[in-house]
Amino acid sequence: MPDENRERAILVGLELKSRSQRRAGPSPDAEDLDTEESLQELRVLAEGAGAEVLEEMVQARDAPEAATLIGSGKVEELRSRTEALAADVVIFDRDLTPTQTRNLDGALPCRVIDRTQLILDIFARRARTREGQLQVELAQLNYLLPRLTGRGTEMSRLGGGIGTRGPGETQLETDRRRIAIRIKKIEDELESVRSGRSVQRRQRQAVPLATISLVGYTNAGKSTLFNRLTGSAVLADARMFATLDPTVRQFTLPSNRRVLLSDTVGFIRNLPTTLVRAFRATLEEVIEAELLLHVVDVASPQAPAYVEHVGAVLKEIGAESTPQILVLNKTDMLPEGESTEAAVARVIGAGPARTAVAVSGRTGRGIPELLDEIDRMLPTDPVSRVVFRIPHEDGGAIHMLHEYARVMERRDEGEYSEIVAETPESVQRRLARFRVQ
Repeated sequence: MPDENRERAILVGLELKSRSQRRAGPSPDAEDLDTEESLQELRVLAEGAGAEVLEEMVQARDAPEAATLIGSGKVEELRSRTEALAADVVIFDRDLTPTQTRNLDGALPCRVIDRTQLILDIFARRARTREGQLQVELAQLNYLLPRLTGRGTEMSRLGGGIGTRGPGETQLETDRRRIAIRIKKIEDELESVRSGRSVQRRQRQAVPLATISLVGYTNAGKSTLFNRLTGSAVLADARMFATLDPTVRQFTLPSNRRVLLSDTVGFIRNLPTTLVRAFRATLEEVIEAELLLHVVDVASPQAPAYVEHVGAVLKEIGAESTPQILVLNKTDMLPEGESTEAAVARVIGAGPARTAVAVSGRTGRGIPELLDEIDRMLPTDPVSRVVFRIPHEDGGAIHMLHEYARVMERRDEGEYSEIVAETPESVQRRLARFRVQ
């Protein structure tokens, strides 16, 4: 029985007959996922936003129609279906221009939204921290600002009250100014968050621990893998974008090196640019990492395309050159008859050579091999015997030596301690000012 509290949605896709038009359209890499697969992903997104999907419609055209995207005939058919099914919202699997949105709003008896608006809505639902909420609001306002134009006569009212008489400014100008002021305020608050995160990162870097970041397509199982590696209890949800706010935990490698692991927001094909910009502070955890664990749902038929989509986002944020391990997750969910070896070959294909490890975050299969590979890939930290002369009041430096080096000898002389220790190079760099020889 249908849930009366859920919005009833119709999904609309556009299939371009010409490959060159697909590349030139608003979804530049739509050729990687065919229309049916793309609509299936949109269905998952819509259901994640709380909608009940009533029907899917696809329009095949040589090129997008400038006024309505899908053409007037298809719009009339869509209007009849929305009335017959009593739909509350129509969701397009492409970004709509302001003109297309306005025309479709006027032609259809229900709300019209596009793919980006749907993703923004999901982010708004999932944001839990103040930082996450600010980032989502910033993305929503940046999306709204260019779409204020042409909203009709209600946007042309003159302002009222003292100081607004005379020609004044239109309501459109007032709305633009208010949004611009709010955007500036949010950006200032996020810059403060960014500065605070930089301080936290420097404090972490003061302790010689390498940082590893989990990245991957949304719903690839990153949080489950994070919990498996760190023994944490971070929310692991099958819904898309269940994790928005970065989480950092410590764990120990087989070599007894301790490292930090961060879990970040999942990526998706055509991730809205407004979201990438808004989540800059969060994505800096990825940019600053020494190693990336690129998690892939190996059981998905679209896994090779997902790998490329994530690679595109990493390039966009400037992290494409960071060393990566391709973690082929969910081996316990492979289709019957497909071996792990065959699945790995299917995902990696004939592309550039990649370091890959097949695992199951749920069962723990392959985790020892993954830990060994992390140990191998992380930069080495050679140890040598060094003499330090540290003031007694600098207890932090003395504690660091006892915590992360092997102290061989200590002599207290006046206001200083002279310490001989077998010390990793990373610790030597941080205590260079105290080094004697």
